[in-house]
Amino acid sequence: MAETEESSWVYKNRDAPVEARVKDLLSRMTLPEKIGQMTQIERSVASPQVITNSFIGSVQSGAGSWPLEDAKSSDWADMIDGFQRSALASRLGIPIIYGTDAVHGNNNVYGATVFPHNIGLGATRDADLVKRIGAATALEIRASGVHWTFAPCVAVLGDPRWGRCYESYSEAAKIVCEMSLLISGLQGEPPEEHPYGYPFLAGRNNVIACAKHFVGDGGTEKGLSEGNTITSYEDLEKIHVAPYLNCIAQGVSTVMASFSSWNGSRLHSDYFLLTEVLKQKLGFKGFLVSDWDGLETISEPEGSNYRNCVKLGINAGIDMVMVPFKYEQFIQDMTDLVESGEIPMARVNDAVERILRVKFVAGLFEHPLADRSLLGTVGCKEHREVAREAVRKSLVLLKNGKNADTPFLPLDRNAKRILVVGMHANDLGNQCGGWTKIKSGQSGRITIGS
Repeated sequence: MAETEESSWVYKNRDAPVEARVKDLLSRMTLPEKIGQMTQIERSVASPQVITNSFIGSVQSGAGSWPLEDAKSSDWADMIDGFQRSALASRLGIPIIYGTDAVHGNNNVYGATVFPHNIGLGATRDADLVKRIGAATALEIRASGVHWTFAPCVAVLGDPRWGRCYESYSEAAKIVCEMSLLISGLQGEPPEEHPYGYPFLAGRNNVIACAKHFVGDGGTEKGLSEGNTITSYEDLEKIHVAPYLNCIAQGVSTVMASFSSWNGSRLHSDYFLLTEVLKQKLGFKGFLVSDWDGLETISEPEGSNYRNCVKLGINAGIDMVMVPFKYEQFIQDMTDLVESGEIPMARVNDAVERILRVKFVAGLFEHPLADRSLLGTVGCKEHREVAREAVRKSLVLLKNGKNADTPFLPLDRNAKRILVVGMHANDLGNQCGGWTKIKSGQSGRITIGS
């Protein structure tokens, strides 16, 4: 068999070491194919032609972006498999990695099990429960054809005025570190001999996790969303970087950069934190993805001089860019920047190596399509029981009143009626909260539940 025949290519050999497959595939790639791998687009602008001809590396669903209203997991799998077949039709047949914000269960999918948000799970102080939630969520995600969830958020909450404080497990870094065990539920637990910092995925019943948002997103001044975390490096490391050590030790495959700034430096362009700290000092060997339109936050006003934003973000260490819509402009600017030498080819190769490493570790080349045998796990009795356990353990009672003679708690067990009032009292959507169907959540019976 001639060496030039495709069947002899190392990257197609499932038994070859991951790093050998990465090196072989990278050596065969053109610049457009490399830039395509660094490009993540939103499903609404994805098409067979775009994915195949632009060599797109990743597709994702923004919150509220579904195949159709009240789409079931099988509908999602049909859509994603269609995208995947387009990727496999490209010259080298590199599969896409499909991502979604499954942050408290596969919460974008009608009928999936919805678990309490992180702030509730932190109140349980039960890391093993969180790990079990991760394992249940992974099955339901894989049933829908998705490979990658943008979770967990390991922000350490500094100010409850932060609008996304419910996405944080706690104001205590120690608790956030413990609750990061969700990663071992999602990805599977790596063996003791697994190399530190190297991405890990146990098998087809697991999903790629993403620790976010690196770094300091929960500590912004006055709790301002996407604001400025003003602190010394020592305190940043002690409080906000600390959970990432636990995440990396579990083999987390991806990390997402933060919209926020550290002492005025936008994280998406901070070479020191993204490359020198995360990749070099902490030894993270997976890939770093931007947040939604994250490169645009580098400039003031946001979105201006996009070409320079691309240059700063990629050179700072961003490997994959959540574009998500203007992929043609991103690809053109990237091409110009590399050809002009403003972005070194070595930086592009490093980014693509990291992306391919995760794809090989995740088994996407061997099993690119949805495993429909998992559809029966979606919203199943066992998963809903885990969710009910989490609800019970996360309940926090607030004592109301100062009269010692007639204490409010405990409630009178002989009471014939207890009145529960308020707009959340009997509203499934409100009780599920944000990141359920859409980013801000919705009122009413938006999914299946009780």
